[in-house]
Amino acid sequence: MLLKHGRYEFTCEFENDAALPPYKGSTLRGIFGHALKKVVCALKKQDCAGCLLADRCIYPTVFEISEKVHETTRRKRIAQPPHPYVVEPPADAKTHYQKGELLNFSLLLFGAACDNLPYFIYAFEQIGGIGIGKRIDGKSGTFTLMDVRADSEVIYTKSDGKIRKPPGFREISAESLTEEMERESVDVRLELITPLRLKYQNGLKADLPFDVLTRAMLRRISSLCEYHGQGEPGLDYRRLVAHAKDVAVKESHIGWYDWRRYSNRQEQAMMMGGMVGKITYAGVPGEYLPLLKFCEQTHLGKATTFGLGKIKVSSWPTSLLPSRV
Repeated sequence: MLLKHGRYEFTCEFENDAALPPYKGSTLRGIFGHALKKVVCALKKQDCAGCLLADRCIYPTVFEISEKVHETTRRKRIAQPPHPYVVEPPADAKTHYQKGELLNFSLLLFGAACDNLPYFIYAFEQIGGIGIGKRIDGKSGTFTLMDVRADSEVIYTKSDGKIRKPPGFREISAESLTEEMERESVDVRLELITPLRLKYQNGLKADLPFDVLTRAMLRRISSLCEYHGQGEPGLDYRRLVAHAKDVAVKESHIGWYDWRRYSNRQEQAMMMGGMVGKITYAGVPGEYLPLLKFCEQTHLGKATTFGLGKIKVSSWPTSLLPSRV
């Protein structure tokens, strides 16, 4: 096993009318952080870096990945350790909810964070009474956490208030990533479901050559496995990037999508745009498929904690034409 990860679906019911932004990733991530700190913080300090309990506390290891917490494992070439979670907001752009309507979202956890699932469920359960979104008639949208599911199996319900053991964690093995796949090259369609933010050539662009995609995949894989798994897989990074330059873009329908979030820490609005749409690559060697599948499960690029970088991968033999979907 190289990386343990779990996916959990949350269902909430609004107790009053609510107003949320079209993209809800920032809102959900924000309330998650505030609620978790309120639940687990023992000394009620504002600055985790100066707290004596930081090494043992769940909150800084999940939300404030600091030098102190990672001083024994930090690698120089990884600028910032990845957070061990992703909040996946609903796919729709619905902004107004009436009392009794449901809000569904998912929480992805990696490594040791999977073992702390009960704290995260409790945090969301508690924040429901405080409310989220803009105020309507002076009140934010409060909600009740109705249930949580893992692999379609109910592990928590409001009715009994108990958290059952999940059916099992998914595991990504080193062998699955490093095996030489003896198969013909395939064509790959990549769907960018939520904005993908990749910085290259000193900027953010609505363009995705396969070698740029490969570099981003290798960064995501190496950082997650280094900090939250059992270490990096033995991948030949230089060769993979070099050969990726030979893969051509067959068809591209990628555009740029901008969304705005407000940063409480920086006290200012921030633009968090990224690439969305579909792109097809021709003649992708089979050894890249495990890398694509890894990132399909873990997201890709910058700001993944907000749910950005969600991708869907489809592949077929180069000699065949894909069905139009």
